[in-house]
Amino acid sequence: MNILMVLTSHDKLGDTGLKTGFWLEEFASPYYRFKDKNFNITLASPAGGQPPLDPTSEQADFQTAATDRFNQDSETQQQLATTLTLASIKAEDYDAIFYPGGHGPLWDLTNDAHSIALIQAFYQANKPVGLVCHAPGALKNVKSADGTPLVQGKRVTGFTNTEEAAVQLTDVVPFLVEEMMQENGALYSKGDDWASYLAVDGNLVTGQNPASSEVVADEMIKQLG
Repeated sequence: MNILMVLTSHDKLGDTGLKTGFWLEEFASPYYRFKDKNFNITLASPAGGQPPLDPTSEQADFQTAATDRFNQDSETQQQLATTLTLASIKAEDYDAIFYPGGHGPLWDLTNDAHSIALIQAFYQANKPVGLVCHAPGALKNVKSADGTPLVQGKRVTGFTNTEEAAVQLTDVVPFLVEEMMQENGALYSKGDDWASYLAVDGNLVTGQNPASSEVVADEMIKQLG
């Protein structure tokens, strides 16, 4: 199985002067779920090269067995430092696509024409499309074959308004994932803040927050099985 993992290239947290990027656990945990199934993993980002890591995700409170494994894994660190550009990727070369979160995707992947086209291609080919936490924001401008929003009428989840309020970034982010989903006609649902929560609608698999990254990967593996 060939899995494409798409990471953000955006590192600025609005006008705060602070840094953002992808969330380490949301990358590491699914990465090793896929790797331990002997899947071939390709990493890509809009700009290629080293994607920015959200520095907050390196704090002690957010470390897991998967992040510890990543920090000891020079081979994967090197692979991460040399991501391919999204423009160079062909959907037909892969069996599934996965997006880790972090706030970065809200700025770049949401509006990236290559990302939008890839999600549309994977979805229409009935290949698993997985996104976790803020990454479901990358679905904002993705359309179904009939031109309506892809998420319209579909069961999805993503980072909640109350979780965004808890991290005090409601007024910093370009949009709220929960709000965007509802405005696009999604059947949005959520669990308790910070608890693992999964929404599945056919081959569209979304997770609410960092705690949900592993269950999204496991559902994708199940679908590929």
